[in-house]
Amino acid sequence: MTKLRLNPDLDIPALAHGYRTERRVRVEALLDPEGAKTLRNYLARHDQWWHLINTPDGIVELSQAMRSRMSAKRRAEIDATAHAGARLGFQYRYEGLRVPDDPAAYARARDPLTAFARLMSSEPMLAMLRAVTGHDEMTFTDGHATAYGPGDFLTRHDDNVAGKNRLAAYVFGLTPDWRAEWGGLLLFHGDCDDMVTGHVPRFNTLDLFAVPQMHSVSVVTPAAPYRRFAVTGWLRAG
Repeated sequence: MTKLRLNPDLDIPALAHGYRTERRVRVEALLDPEGAKTLRNYLARHDQWWHLINTPDGIVELSQAMRSRMSAKRRAEIDATAHAGARLGFQYRYEGLRVPDDPAAYARARDPLTAFARLMSSEPMLAMLRAVTGHDEMTFTDGHATAYGPGDFLTRHDDNVAGKNRLAAYVFGLTPDWRAEWGGLLLFHGDCDDMVTGHVPRFNTLDLFAVPQMHSVSVVTPAAPYRRFAVTGWLRAG
């Protein structure tokens, strides 16, 4: 079983002050470096990613095999639909990798992504997250892996979904040596979109931000030499 360990030297008071002040904070060096590297390498070599695209007819989920069988014309049509939706409202295009939903499969799984999901739901991690965010009512987390390649994006939204009891969102970055001009920035929007602030993808960093809060992920450019990897999810009550 993959062993991932929470960094015991986090400055919790400083992180909590940042979260209270800005309603968001970046936690540097969340895990031991070797564990974070193991998780990143697992995501980079995995071949069962699903390309997720929001369309007017519902979410399209395309495996790599399905995309490879499509004609160039059909792929272009799907991309055009995604871009048209982004002009008018909420839209996304990126790759996703899920943790097993079935309890028995979850218990059997020994891969690094499931190990990270277990760590995020462990009492030491939950205690740290409560201390940083002040959300004492948080009882669990959920999440999935994401990969943004050239052309992938996520338009602005606030993560506030009725019945989900989301207190805060997280993005655990697993992307080393990334340049801002390659895109894939986690952007936080002002009240009228005149001003945004952004976080460049980094390795072994946990971005925490309160829900609701308007944010997006900027489009990844063709200059990016590899995909932007992360595990994203929510801190939830219930």
